[in-house]
Amino acid sequence: MTKQQVKKRIEKLKAVISYHRYLYHVLDKQEISDSVLDSLKHELYKLEQQYPEFITSDSPTQRIGGTPLKKFKKNKHKTPMLSIEDIFSEKELKDWQNYLNKLSPNTKFEYFCELKIDGFAVSLVYKNKVFVQGSTRGDGKIGEDITQNLKTIESIPLKLKEMWGCPSSDRIGGVRTFPQLQSEKLEGEIEIRGEVYMTKQDFERFNKKRKEKGKEPYANPRNLAAGSIRQLNPKLAAERPLKFLAYDIITDLGQFKHSQEHQILSSLGFKVDSGRICRNLKHIINYWQDVEKKRNSLAFQIDGIVVQIDDNSIFKKLGVAGKSPRAIRAFKFSPKQSVSIILNVKFQVGRTGSITPVAILKPVEISGTTITKATLHNEDEIKRLGVKIGDTVIVERAGDVIPAIVKVLPELRSGKEREIEMPKFCPVCGTRLIRAEKEIISRCVNKNCFAIKKQRLEHFVSKKAFNIEGLGPKILDQLLKKGLISSPADIFELSENDLVHLDRFAEKSAKNLITAIKQSKKISLSNFIYGLGIRFTGEETAIALEQYFGSIDILKKASKQELEAIPDIGPKSSESIYVWFQQKNNQNLITDLIKTGIKIKSRAVRIKSQKLKQKIFVLSGSLETITREEAKKRIRMLGGEISESVSMKTDYLVLGKNPGSKYDKAKKIAVKIINEKQFLEIIK
Repeated sequence: MTKQQVKKRIEKLKAVISYHRYLYHVLDKQEISDSVLDSLKHELYKLEQQYPEFITSDSPTQRIGGTPLKKFKKNKHKTPMLSIEDIFSEKELKDWQNYLNKLSPNTKFEYFCELKIDGFAVSLVYKNKVFVQGSTRGDGKIGEDITQNLKTIESIPLKLKEMWGCPSSDRIGGVRTFPQLQSEKLEGEIEIRGEVYMTKQDFERFNKKRKEKGKEPYANPRNLAAGSIRQLNPKLAAERPLKFLAYDIITDLGQFKHSQEHQILSSLGFKVDSGRICRNLKHIINYWQDVEKKRNSLAFQIDGIVVQIDDNSIFKKLGVAGKSPRAIRAFKFSPKQSVSIILNVKFQVGRTGSITPVAILKPVEISGTTITKATLHNEDEIKRLGVKIGDTVIVERAGDVIPAIVKVLPELRSGKEREIEMPKFCPVCGTRLIRAEKEIISRCVNKNCFAIKKQRLEHFVSKKAFNIEGLGPKILDQLLKKGLISSPADIFELSENDLVHLDRFAEKSAKNLITAIKQSKKISLSNFIYGLGIRFTGEETAIALEQYFGSIDILKKASKQELEAIPDIGPKSSESIYVWFQQKNNQNLITDLIKTGIKIKSRAVRIKSQKLKQKIFVLSGSLETITREEAKKRIRMLGGEISESVSMKTDYLVLGKNPGSKYDKAKKIAVKIINEKQFLEIIK
């Protein structure tokens, strides 16, 4: 971008961020996710760091929070309530430490890490040990007086306790860290800061009651906590199950480390996160990874950890830059959503001839992966989104789902964006595309289209089908172009001599691939069915067909009525399966495959009990103590069923690490959500 373009981009980002910050911090509303807002702020921060001449006093990076609401009395903070700059990767963590080393050379840094709870920051003031005033962050300098509402929260002590001498208050990991203090230290004014929040369980219960009354449920616990604490009537706030977690002492009580403040807060009667002292970056990263693993099992929502220099004198010496102290960072987990720009749109031909528009993106990291492409699904979706080439968009990657564009930010348009034109002819073979009645996708109907052949073969050799290790897209591309293969059966006729002439192939690699091809000849019936690439026949449908028919010969003769009788196979799937097996060329394909020596073995699960009869499970995220395949097998052994999508029929959603959009849908329609430990209890 030119300097002028950078300036325009900064101005637009400032306007969009300010708008969404106002919704979030002042009106307690939310139109985009926290991770998307973080992404926008991060982009603005980076641009301003590269071009400091464009930093202005009204930039969101130079302010702390939203404007205080007029309906509350205003309180001035004696010490500003500053925000924390975000980092998202190990590289940015290292960059931050290098930055600190330049600011303070020859200084040995020790860090304190704690959970970054997703709540609502408040300040508490005590005089002579009695709670007298509570305030919101506001704009960082002036907050709103919410004293009466905060008094309704049981976890906020109305009078400070005096437990200075107890072992838990002066030891971390068995090492004495803080000298015993006397009662007179508590006289005068003391300011405590922390987070008002709501547990996941309380949030679900509260929303359930709202739904029963016909009211709109809240989007997340943070919004509900913020809305509750800002009720004018304290009785309404008292009805909400709010909690408080303390994390900071502003008053000098003799502490010289932040870790000691956590011990003091506990002694005073506050709930605190124990946190962890980290001697170096490796310790921080280990803690960050440990926390992410147990994230879903925590009672409350978190979006990362807070990392700060433990020594208070060094912390103070390093000072403040913009809105944030230099000695502290919020080390956030990789978001499932982020912001990018569409550079171009290309059209991909699928194995069934379907034409899918794919957005080429400015690279962006989501969930630890660099994303450069995202599906736009079809022409109707492009119209619904109103998306154009050059648009700034929200990209989502949930679980193993292909990244998708979920929202356009038209307010960031420059006027140079271009409309996306759908092709009328196949981008590979030039055949006129057909869009069947009641379908939303255009298709290439040329069975000899190179792209269709290649996609079908890629599907055929994939892990869930024949699982031929080493036979990837580039090798298939060469084999097709050289005329060595044309159909799946041709793969099993290949020899080492055919392969050694291909690019990047040597005698050993050719031998390894031929061995892998031979090993794949022994295959389960469900993998064989899946590999055929029948429309609307995914992994679970293939397994259901295997268990019901047990043989490819019996399946070939099945009627539509027999197919529809199988649980979870509807009219569309049964019609597609029936028609596929009636076609002569498909029958020939199966015959040709069998002739190559393929041995199909049925591995239908033997049902040992009916404990889970008529119970439908959906798995989301990765499991730690059991593989997904084993989990599915155990469910079937107990008479249960597995579905790939959440619906009103779903009985349980099993929640693993990094769950996808299934989790959000399950919450929305009140499907029972269980963690891995609870699931293991069920399938005992």
